[in-house]
Amino acid sequence: MNMRDRLQTALKEAMKAREAERLSALRLINAAIKDRDIAARGEGHEDGISDAEILAVLGKMVKQRQESARIYEEGGRIELAEKELNEIKVIEEFLPRQLTAAEVETAIATAISESGATSIRDMGKVMAVLKAKYTGQMDFGAVGASLKQRLA
Repeated sequence: MNMRDRLQTALKEAMKAREAERLSALRLINAAIKDRDIAARGEGHEDGISDAEILAVLGKMVKQRQESARIYEEGGRIELAEKELNEIKVIEEFLPRQLTAAEVETAIATAISESGATSIRDMGKVMAVLKAKYTGQMDFGAVGASLKQRLA
């Protein structure tokens, strides 16, 4: 079952079960995907975005909500922070399992050897390999920093 089908099934189940918060989060996911589909059509992709791109959209949504929750907590708006954290839980249901730190290090080492990277100039090649294999499974911001240390 592809990502779109999984999302639609979850949306229907949330409607039937009258789970308002879950339904709201699922609608936000669908809206974000539709926005990305529209942008992709403008770039010549008539079929919309792929499952890998949907995973990237979901990953971005999680990061946005983590940042919002942090800001709400700092501002003393605990109820809004909890809402953001609940949305994160729903979004993460559709993301693959996150890799452990050891698995990330192994993946980086493998990607470096596969791409033949020898210097910091080859960082883009390594990131391309990692994104092709591990989209949604690791934080590429943190990976970039680790990669710079290895290639420097």
